[in-house]
Amino acid sequence: MAKQLKVTLVKSPIGAIPKHKKTVEALGLNKLHHSNLLPDNEAVRGMIWHVRHLVQVEEVEE
Repeated sequence: MAKQLKVTLVKSPIGAIPKHKKTVEALGLNKLHHSNLLPDNEAVRGMIWHVRHLVQVEEVEE
């Protein structure tokens, strides 16, 4: 069973720096309160760390 992360956009990236906007887009989040399941790996965790003030993260086992 691979672990996954449920990432939800909880704050608008409108006022964020352009790099953070691109990171949110790369995570597959485009609207407020939209969620996406992503694999739990170092690359995804690094992306989440950069925009941690804009997203909420939950661990999901599937």
